[in-house]
Amino acid sequence: MAVGLATAAQAFEPVRTDRLVSKVDDTKILVHLRELQAIAERRGGNRASATLGYLDSVRYVRSALAAAGYDAQARPFEFDLFTENAPPVFNRIGPDPTTFTPDVDFATAEYSGKGDVRGLVARVGHTQVPPPAEPGSTSGCLARDFNAVSGRIALIQRGTCSFLQKVRLAEAAGAIGAIIFNEGQPGRDDLLVPTFSERVAIPVVGATYALGRRLYEQSFNGAVRVRLVVDATTETVASYNVIAELPGRNADRTVVVGAHLDSVAAGPGINDNGSGAAALLTIASELKALGLQPQNTVRFAFWGGEESGLRGSTHYVTQLTDAQRAKIALNLNFDMLGSPNFVRFVYDGDGSIGDPGPPGSDIIEQVFTDFFDSRNLPSAPSLFDGRSDYFAFIEAGIPAGGLFSGAEDRKSAAEAERFGGAAGEPYDACYHQACDTIANVNPGVLRQMAKAAAHAVYTFAMTKEDVRAAPTARSSQPRPNAAAKAEYRGPKLVR
Repeated sequence: MAVGLATAAQAFEPVRTDRLVSKVDDTKILVHLRELQAIAERRGGNRASATLGYLDSVRYVRSALAAAGYDAQARPFEFDLFTENAPPVFNRIGPDPTTFTPDVDFATAEYSGKGDVRGLVARVGHTQVPPPAEPGSTSGCLARDFNAVSGRIALIQRGTCSFLQKVRLAEAAGAIGAIIFNEGQPGRDDLLVPTFSERVAIPVVGATYALGRRLYEQSFNGAVRVRLVVDATTETVASYNVIAELPGRNADRTVVVGAHLDSVAAGPGINDNGSGAAALLTIASELKALGLQPQNTVRFAFWGGEESGLRGSTHYVTQLTDAQRAKIALNLNFDMLGSPNFVRFVYDGDGSIGDPGPPGSDIIEQVFTDFFDSRNLPSAPSLFDGRSDYFAFIEAGIPAGGLFSGAEDRKSAAEAERFGGAAGEPYDACYHQACDTIANVNPGVLRQMAKAAAHAVYTFAMTKEDVRAAPTARSSQPRPNAAAKAEYRGPKLVR
């Protein structure tokens, strides 16, 4: 079957992509995945950024790209690495002394300060218990919400503003610690694990809505005294992005194609995101082997520090000059392409289920969905919620898109009917765990997703059109860019 499609409602001249798509398969990708698995096994079970396992992964990718004929560069950057040294402690001293359970009732906020504090719980202004019908609590978003927290432990509800904003205001008002509990609506009532993306001074934990509500209501009946203990450190470390480029005839239009190379510390990260990195490495090698010069420059990027808050990709985008940024036509992002209980997710460029990406993102989405449609493979949109490395690009106004096969969320009955698999079970039960090995990867969906990725890479490498100016780019009433409301920065919530 031919796979040379006229993409995005014929936004571009027809581009035949089968030259590249036919060369990309799971057998080649699995070669790279086995190497990444072996690296993790040699280096303590993971390939987390700033570890020896990650450095070996960088060396392997550079070597493979060099063998394919690229000048692959390891570009350094620094970021703050948060490490929890011991489980946190959260006790209610009185009334009714209770020890709460870590990772069930509460969890340490990423980039929390270190400390062992005891004090009275102080309710913060604009907290809504019970919660509003729709998310929208403004608890702790204004300085005046913290009028009574000096020398106390602030009890704050999740809501519209960022966790960092809430905690900075609490610090400024003299709070000695903070508890941020979930807002309370369905889907926003379980354990909250916040991140601040930068270090804060006071100890902070996230909590379930049930625990926050209990403390909130109890505080109206008299003083509630608690103890918080967080033993954690934040240190500045070095890591690397790996960048390789295939120059195009048009040096003023660049397609940046990325996948993060790092894992979490808990496991080898073969689906998350060895699958995306290995697929990208295969696509880069096969594209080079075709021996052609693309119309547009293609820049392959293997990002570091994604699991610590999209650090490598954010560094890359924020260091660009205005002139360099203007040359980037779009970003393609591939993260977790082989989930065992998969859905073929395509990032929601046109805003069909949420806020859209920058203009042109809708065209990118349709390039992917047209490919899947041509093969009678169902796909579904996935929110631009900030969970992967496209975020810095859409925040900078650069069109983006890509693929994702699902993480810790559970497959719905409707999804199981369309895609197969088990309803009510996670898309990837080994997400961020030691069992995220090659045995965790579904080779069939990996092949399908990698071929779709190759189709998009070749389409945007060879087209003479610019997605930012294409006549079929979104022409409806402008809506906010999804970056403005993104709740995540990498795997952790920021608001």
